[in-house]
Amino acid sequence: MNIHEYQAKAVLREFGVPVPRGQAAFSVEEAIKAAKELDAPVVVVKAQIHAGGRGKAGGVKVVKSTEDVRKEAARLFGSVLVTHQTGPHGKQVNRLYIEEGSAIDREFYLSALVDRETSRIAFVVSTAGGMDIEEVARTHPEQIMTFSVDPATGIMPHHGRLVAQALGLRDELAKQAATVVTKLYAAFVAKDMSLLEINPLVVTKGKELVCLDAKIGFDDNALYRHPDIAALRDLSEEDDKEIEASKYDLNYVALDGAIGCMVNGAGLAMATMDIIRLYGEAPANFLDVGGSASKEKVAAAFKIITADPKVKGILVNIFGGIMKCDIIAEGVVAAVKEVGLPVPLVVRLEGTNVELGKEIIAKSNLNVTSADDLDDAAQKIVKAVKGN
Repeated sequence: MNIHEYQAKAVLREFGVPVPRGQAAFSVEEAIKAAKELDAPVVVVKAQIHAGGRGKAGGVKVVKSTEDVRKEAARLFGSVLVTHQTGPHGKQVNRLYIEEGSAIDREFYLSALVDRETSRIAFVVSTAGGMDIEEVARTHPEQIMTFSVDPATGIMPHHGRLVAQALGLRDELAKQAATVVTKLYAAFVAKDMSLLEINPLVVTKGKELVCLDAKIGFDDNALYRHPDIAALRDLSEEDDKEIEASKYDLNYVALDGAIGCMVNGAGLAMATMDIIRLYGEAPANFLDVGGSASKEKVAAAFKIITADPKVKGILVNIFGGIMKCDIIAEGVVAAVKEVGLPVPLVVRLEGTNVELGKEIIAKSNLNVTSADDLDDAAQKIVKAVKGN
């Protein structure tokens, strides 16, 4: 789960991380009120969307008067920002963050994330602050330094020294760097984060280290432990189908293709998406129903797929280990009888109770095409879609 910048800074502030003063605004009037209460000579008006690249898209403006705050807030509210992370459709701006301006001397990049290869929290540090880290990695990899933290010891003084050295910070600023890194690590662990990105981390002209921007992602599986974080979820930033899928604990991601996929297991789901592309079409979604799906859960997944107007065909690919093929078959039949079958459907079943599953589908009198294996299933659904 992702949250907005102003929410991320509020979380970090709880752990003593240095962030600028600011207030969220949900209307032009609230933006003006926030600027007056900040009473700063320079104010930054920031659009709040779940995407990077806001500045390049005109979503971050530095102003010096209340009238300018009014003008920029009026321009941004209801506008659509298109960045490299939003896709061509962009995201509508419904919230702003009015923040005290900072006199910037130097900009850096600092992030922490879960490194699955080492099973540790890894830090990424770069002197190229304020830039897309992907571009820096591609063009100037020598400007990036990474290290991981042993969970047995947690953050240690030498980690802070590593960061200070990588950023060229000395004396008092080096001490500040060590303190900031320690507090960021504490926040990361305490709140079960999956990503914490500070871009930029700045040194002000007053020689203070400040987190000027903050992006945080949380481990969805741990949200039950953090009702305060779960309450920060902004549903307007999420796809309606993904919201519906989350109600049934389905792993669903909307994509732009024409073939809806229902698969069990993330690896098999990715293989299914790949083979659809191999035969000349694109998946409309990633959907892993999981190993313990019920008939109701499968029916809900099928309804979510068919609700997508882009879907021109559906491929159900189930390898029954923990998941039983007859449960999938019952769910598909129940959903089709309720919502109809407006597009071609190809079903490939293999594994536990496969014969029973095939029998359930055969006796349902549905217009379903059976497939012997994944290759056969992919070819059949692509042919059916292209034939429409």
